[in-house]
Amino acid sequence: MAILLDGKATAETWRAELKARVDALGSTHGTVPGLAVVWVGDHPASAVYVRNKDRAAAGAGIRSAVVHLPQDCGQPFLNETLDRLAKDPAVDGILLQLPLPAELDAEQALERVPPPKDVDCLTPLNQGLLALGRPVFVPATPLGIVELLRRYAIPVRGVRAVIIGRSAIVGRPLATLLAQRGDMGDATVTLCHSRTRDLAAITREAELLIAASGQPGLVRADMVRPGATVIDVGVSRVADPAAPGGSRLVGDVDFPAVSAVAGAITPVPGGVGPMTVAALVHNTLVAAEIRLAQGAQRAPSSVGAPASESGRW
Repeated sequence: MAILLDGKATAETWRAELKARVDALGSTHGTVPGLAVVWVGDHPASAVYVRNKDRAAAGAGIRSAVVHLPQDCGQPFLNETLDRLAKDPAVDGILLQLPLPAELDAEQALERVPPPKDVDCLTPLNQGLLALGRPVFVPATPLGIVELLRRYAIPVRGVRAVIIGRSAIVGRPLATLLAQRGDMGDATVTLCHSRTRDLAAITREAELLIAASGQPGLVRADMVRPGATVIDVGVSRVADPAAPGGSRLVGDVDFPAVSAVAGAITPVPGGVGPMTVAALVHNTLVAAEIRLAQGAQRAPSSVGAPASESGRW
């Protein structure tokens, strides 16, 4: 039976460490990092993610505000909101919750986020620096995955890693991260996707297998090398009459079957998700530390908050 990689407990430990750094920042410099999460519409999964991010930030001592815009807010109003937050001296990090409603242009919106406040590492500059091996920020999910591996002392250097999924927020940056030089890099990485031929033959070669396709149960036991470490990034809700509410959360991995083959595995929920949220807290703290190191002074926020915002500054 595989070792369970408990992301929830690991994230709690990591957030406690981050809170100590936040407290030290306050006592030494008299400043508290600030995070603004911009959420458009009422996507149910986004509601859960936003709530978890807001609570985790507050628990680590970070000032957090959720800017909740209506589904029909329109591109100009979304852009103006991001411009306002970009200028707000009380905001160190801006996170635009994705996906946006279909009628909004996420790429255009992300261009309004200044790279020093891009704590989800989605702007072209920050993604480019990551690709060059000089990251300021690492996207939250890849960072959370690498931190989980590090804390469980699972080796990465020299291993054959296979990633299923090539998204700009998980698959591609994670492939870049695992291939870079360092103790938590130097892996030989294969990036698979919907056009990959004979996927099972490739995944069976993996010592480290990361599933980030968003397809429930895609990874079966016969696709996994015995003893491999399996990281399940997927989160989907499927119908289950026996579950409370008639549905349950599942990942991209057939957990019961694969856990009998793998050497270590993450659960869903309670695996990668909490580590992603902790990584966002980490990046917000780093943004504040960089601002202070560069000599920028924290002034009181001069921008009024709309009535739809909730927060603590």
